[in-house]
Amino acid sequence: MMLDFLKILPSVPFILEGVLVTLQYTLLSLFLGFLWGGALGLMKISHCRFLDIFARIYTSIFRGTPLLVQLILAYHAIPQLTGYQITAFEAGVLAFSLNSGAYVSEHIRAGILSVDRGQFEAAASLGISYFSTMKDIILPQAIKNILPSLVNESIDLLKESALVSTIGEMDLLRRANVVAAEKYIYFEPLLMVAAVYYVMVMVLSHFAKVLEIRLRRSD
Repeated sequence: MMLDFLKILPSVPFILEGVLVTLQYTLLSLFLGFLWGGALGLMKISHCRFLDIFARIYTSIFRGTPLLVQLILAYHAIPQLTGYQITAFEAGVLAFSLNSGAYVSEHIRAGILSVDRGQFEAAASLGISYFSTMKDIILPQAIKNILPSLVNESIDLLKESALVSTIGEMDLLRRANVVAAEKYIYFEPLLMVAAVYYVMVMVLSHFAKVLEIRLRRSD
């Protein structure tokens, strides 16, 4: 087996430009997914039966269907249904955010339920409103409990962002395929991209581990 990484050396800067694209998808989708997941999580514990049912059906659909299918639907179905020519970036962020929100909602719901029920009762006895109780007492504790899980969700989202190459976005994987087609070699550029993803995932995993240790010490 002959490997020739020197052959792709001039193309390394071109491939690495895809890191910015990958991080843009990951960070923006994670932020929007957290906001949407927070709303869904609150719906699941609300006293409104309709909101609870909506949030659970939504989560079931987005967790029960492949992300790739959701991405392609967003990219091809939205122009057909609405007439709006959505860009690959918009379709990717939309699909990733909606999908991430479904998973984040479960983390947030579990985090809220992990907080002692007595704190709700104590706040109610002091005349504190439900909104203030959630905002100032319950949610800060819940988010602290689920921070490691949220970091793991960001790791999953980082890896899944490679799917945008299927709709033509110039991310890491797409750029590696372009170089592979130009140089007529596939193993070297794809191996390089795998290594870049591995490094980014290891950095996030280390951050998650450090964060978990600090949270344990603060208890």
